[in-house]
Amino acid sequence: MTATFSPASARPRWVTLAALGGIGWNIFGLAQFAASVTATESSLIASGLTPEQAAVMTGYPGWMTAVFFLGVAGGLFGSLLLALRSGLARPVLLASLLAYVALWIGDAIHGVFAAMGAPQVIILTLVVAIAAGLFFAATRHSARA
Repeated sequence: MTATFSPASARPRWVTLAALGGIGWNIFGLAQFAASVTATESSLIASGLTPEQAAVMTGYPGWMTAVFFLGVAGGLFGSLLLALRSGLARPVLLASLLAYVALWIGDAIHGVFAAMGAPQVIILTLVVAIAAGLFFAATRHSARA
């Protein structure tokens, strides 16, 4: 499969802004991912979580860590592809979106939402919405691969 690129004039300015915003957002997401995989119960308690919350946050099943990484890495790579007007942005951003949906479901099933409360639900719902928005931008305004 080869990437194809469309001329700069073929899409609205907001798509470029969305791609650049997606790059920044997902760099922040990579920092959050790194913090989550290096956190310990004691470091989380020191940052203000209860012992129960810290246990939940450090007790993710491996698949949840994997989909978190796929979501954020796919979001960053897909946003870069979107900025470059590559048709490959669509499948990469779709994979990112699906990974974040899986993470949302995992948080619901494994008690993360129950332990962390409404802020966690809101944050992860926002993450899924942003991933959906980036996928929408790629679907509407990137070159066909």
